[in-house]
Amino acid sequence: MSDNKEPEDAAEDTTPSGSATLPLRPPCERLPCHKSSVCSRSYFVVVMVFFHVYIINVIALLFYVHYSSGQEDASRSHDAPRSDHQRPESRRPPSKPEFLRDVSLTRVEGIRVGHVQKVSLVPNKVHEMRTLSMKPLLFEIPGFLSEDECRIVMQLAQLKGLMESQLMVQDGQEELAKELNLSPEEIFNLLDINQDGQLQLHEILTHSRVRDGIWLTPENLREIYAGLKADKDGNGLLSLEEFRLLSSDAFQRFLLQRGVKRSQLVRNSRHTWLYQGKGAHQVLQDIKARVIRLTRLPPSLVDLSEPLQVVRYEEGGHYHAHHDSGPVYPETACTHTRLAANTSTPFETSCRYITVLFYLNSVEGGGETAFPVADNRTYDEVSLIQNDVDLLDTRRHCDKSNLRVKPTKGTAVFWYNYLSDGRGWVGEQDEYALHGGCMVTHGTKWVANKWINIDPDYQRQARYQQLVSQQLEDEDDDDDDLTLDPDTHTSDIHQDL
Repeated sequence: MSDNKEPEDAAEDTTPSGSATLPLRPPCERLPCHKSSVCSRSYFVVVMVFFHVYIINVIALLFYVHYSSGQEDASRSHDAPRSDHQRPESRRPPSKPEFLRDVSLTRVEGIRVGHVQKVSLVPNKVHEMRTLSMKPLLFEIPGFLSEDECRIVMQLAQLKGLMESQLMVQDGQEELAKELNLSPEEIFNLLDINQDGQLQLHEILTHSRVRDGIWLTPENLREIYAGLKADKDGNGLLSLEEFRLLSSDAFQRFLLQRGVKRSQLVRNSRHTWLYQGKGAHQVLQDIKARVIRLTRLPPSLVDLSEPLQVVRYEEGGHYHAHHDSGPVYPETACTHTRLAANTSTPFETSCRYITVLFYLNSVEGGGETAFPVADNRTYDEVSLIQNDVDLLDTRRHCDKSNLRVKPTKGTAVFWYNYLSDGRGWVGEQDEYALHGGCMVTHGTKWVANKWINIDPDYQRQARYQQLVSQQLEDEDDDDDDLTLDPDTHTSDIHQDL
């Protein structure tokens, strides 16, 4: 029996852990050995060897990484000049220059409606900025401009000459429709917002206003239906069969034949653009510098934005509710960065991240800036026109807006037309920024707009800024205003929405 047990003990000693079959008895108890014997000493030596090998490997790895990084930096510095915007992990120049997000857009905190905060915009003076709404994020700053500054801006605008703000028919719409090659069925489905197979009055009205720049009321539309004999069954709705019988410009032709009054336009005003760059009047440069301090944005973004627009509304003048910027989709390019876009897109929109509106005089009657859905719990485009009450109509229903700002000389209001993307850049369009100019009932209204253009596509905005910077470096000092000359570029780049 004892002969059979000894081989078992020997087999147990050859297992990786000596306690595999006898877990309750340490290995030393099975052999006549002391604490300083080979058993414990071997175990300690093995552990220490593995530990030192591990440490040596870690140190060697750190040296390797350090050496490799040094070699890569050295080769990069010798082969090509390093760009601050180049991605560190890319050693070959990409086909499209990629830019790291080294710019973050600071947004002013609204806190709550009615909150007042102090802002320093000019030396030795403190302005009060009050939050008017949170949706959109909207602020009011009384005394932003002095009386002299208001007077000078109006005089400069008159000296420059004002033009009609609203064209009755926007150029290029027919060509765009042909380029897209949409069938009547496809157009019908685009207009049929609620997809019920019928075109309601408000669905047609929205399309007509965007496309033709003519403001129609439900009563006007019923007159057009009758004149064109479009609504065969007289129910006030257009079916697909009835819609097919209309040409793409049927409404437009009917209105042109009948004649359109100025009051029927989306916008009834006159305007001009005032350049604010190098060589401009000192007051215009001071206003731009004040806007930079107010919005806390990089000066380069403000410098490359639109010039100052000055607008005059006579008695009866108005601007129906609209957005200063449109939503940006993959198929849409921003107008101001189109030169930097690598692909051609059929749609363009003015990407105006911030609107700063200045009141240059106090209006005797009317002329408020209305925000129909400010601080609404929800936004529903379909509900803007209900039971012949059109919240977008600033001639008849301005009093139904959630918020109205009275024009007071020298006061400025500014708001964000886009939300934040959560990473320090431009996000989605803020639909609550819908606004318009109420009809002037007595007197004249003078305002100025400063829009700050930023492309929600960071790469496009960075490429645009780099392109302009390169152009300025290549041009002589006499041609520094090549990009922002309002006389030659306003009609192409700065569109009124």
